[in-house]
Amino acid sequence: MNHARLVPMLKTMRYAQGASRVDVELDGHLNYHFVTTSPAAAHGRKLMLEAGINAAAIVETADGPRRPVISLRSSPWKAGHATNPWHDEFDLDHGHVRYYGDHKPSTMGLPGATAGNRALLDAWTLHAATDPRGRLQAPPLLIYRSITVNRDGRSLVKGHIEFCGAAIIERLEHVVQRDPESGRSFPNLVLDLAVIDLVDTGDALDMRWIDDRRNPELDAERAARHAPASWRRWIRDGKAAIPRVRRRVVSSRVRPAEDQLPTPGSTEAELLQRLYTYFDGRKHAFEMLAARVSAQILSGSGARYHDGWLTRPGGDGGVDFVGRLDVGTPANNTPLVVLGQAKCITPTSSISPDQVARVVARLRRGWIGVFVTTGVFTKQAQIEVIDDQYPLVLVDGKTLAEQVLRMAAADHNGDLDALLTSVTADYDIAITYRRPNEILLG
Repeated sequence: MNHARLVPMLKTMRYAQGASRVDVELDGHLNYHFVTTSPAAAHGRKLMLEAGINAAAIVETADGPRRPVISLRSSPWKAGHATNPWHDEFDLDHGHVRYYGDHKPSTMGLPGATAGNRALLDAWTLHAATDPRGRLQAPPLLIYRSITVNRDGRSLVKGHIEFCGAAIIERLEHVVQRDPESGRSFPNLVLDLAVIDLVDTGDALDMRWIDDRRNPELDAERAARHAPASWRRWIRDGKAAIPRVRRRVVSSRVRPAEDQLPTPGSTEAELLQRLYTYFDGRKHAFEMLAARVSAQILSGSGARYHDGWLTRPGGDGGVDFVGRLDVGTPANNTPLVVLGQAKCITPTSSISPDQVARVVARLRRGWIGVFVTTGVFTKQAQIEVIDDQYPLVLVDGKTLAEQVLRMAAADHNGDLDALLTSVTADYDIAITYRRPNEILLG
């Protein structure tokens, strides 16, 4: 890999219209024209950033005409001015950019009248394609943001940009905007862009991908050889892959698998393995233990937990048990429905994002969820719960073992067998068929 042409996320670059394309740096910053110009003379023209929307020239290939790339430049300090009366929104930690087209109050015609918007409309047709061959032709959108830098005691607002990643068009809408100066309304485009994950190249973009897309001698398949893994996955799976390929800055709350399991050889590790062995042949009874553990965890927050019931085996629809949590004082409180899911799996196994999403899909406003397992939750499952702020408590194998030890000590003098006997004895009488919101009536 040519590391000299890897562009890291949020990298400051110097952009000068007439700058050399062979100098790696310019005025102490990475030279934009160096990293965006292919060494091959046949397709070595500069990729300019003079406008907000900069569509590279179409190349003729064996697969037909191909737009190599569209570069978007956002200028925050111009937002609200006549030349740019809209505000682009950047949330790069969560892989989202909302970008407005280049139709202006003075532009005649529909939003596709400008060259930039017309290129975006053409790109949207390919980004929204329902087959991989169409998506393979789709031009990536490279996003840049103009920034202010300090040099020699001066604040310079021109000629410096920040690389904000490569993106997929997730949504394109026609909107009506109002010019803040004249008060006139005008039509425009607005795009929701999914900034893709670049983890396979160290959170940096390999510009050889763009070189290949500009090379007319390469077909679409070969031109994707240096594309990010996330982009190739999107080509293969389409829109459904976007939540998985979107860039996310991992929160410190995300725990690796080893932190979700007890220390090997510890009392908790032996207990967790024993719980799995005990409930492996009676996994429905594990739901009773999960309900008790959930009650203990939620009660520990100071709220009052009320036991509900277990759902019938095979007909839970993503819910294994129901409870109620009263938040506030006895005289002034808000009751919350608690939906629980329990999965007894081998301690080294993991819960996927899809399994978590099944529980989340059942939650309504004012409800919370609890997912209890003898295993662990994948990194992506945790990220989706945290970043999307789902009201879901994740109870992994380590937490489960710790809570069961406390329950056995508090109620059965440390006798785990007595606790398990109590759990299985209560299982049959706890099963009922009721709607979850009926818990609010009790």
